[in-house]
Amino acid sequence: MSAALRLVIFDVDGTLVDSQGDIVAAMTSAFAAVDHPLPDRATLLSVVGLSLDVLMPTLAPDLPGPAHDQMVRAYKEAYMDLRAKAGVAQSSPLYPGALATLRALHAQPETLLGVATGKSRRGLDKLVEGHGLEGLFVTQQVADHHPSKPHPAMVLQALSETGVAPDDAVMIGDTSFDMQMASDAGVRGIGVSWGYHPRARLSNASCVIERFADLIPTLERFWEAPQ
Repeated sequence: MSAALRLVIFDVDGTLVDSQGDIVAAMTSAFAAVDHPLPDRATLLSVVGLSLDVLMPTLAPDLPGPAHDQMVRAYKEAYMDLRAKAGVAQSSPLYPGALATLRALHAQPETLLGVATGKSRRGLDKLVEGHGLEGLFVTQQVADHHPSKPHPAMVLQALSETGVAPDDAVMIGDTSFDMQMASDAGVRGIGVSWGYHPRARLSNASCVIERFADLIPTLERFWEAPQ
């Protein structure tokens, strides 16, 4: 009898890639576009993972809707320009050990990989292409088609597309939004310590790992124990 399929879903920014430089630079352009004071770097990074249409009102709640729309457009234009100039590998480098871990998991016949990200489809496609990740992720959930994290829609859709049971799935992420999304979808969450939220904000995580090399052993323990 073959083993049950397992699904490992990854967040992107702050989990697989370190894109904070471009995020802060693009956010600077977004706030400049509406002549609004820019929050500090820690505040900007604290909302990474939210979809832009939720993120901008969160950072600038006193501005009207049209200004938020203008900020979203300015952010996207600036981000694309930065990525085009520097290239994906330099603009959003993979964290150490990320690629080797993805390839090792992909080589496991019973393991499926997925992505759940606040990026747009276009943004995710560029990143996958730039890092040579084509063919690794069987399910890709992006901000274009779902409510913003921490709504569980992305994880629920990934489960539906793959046919994997919640007990056999796990969400990997660096923010409280990722861990809340996982919890609300009925799957376990593994937090990572190298991203944009401090460990104290990952209270919904089943555990927090310190490096990519810890992920596969942690998953093996998860699969052996009931949820």
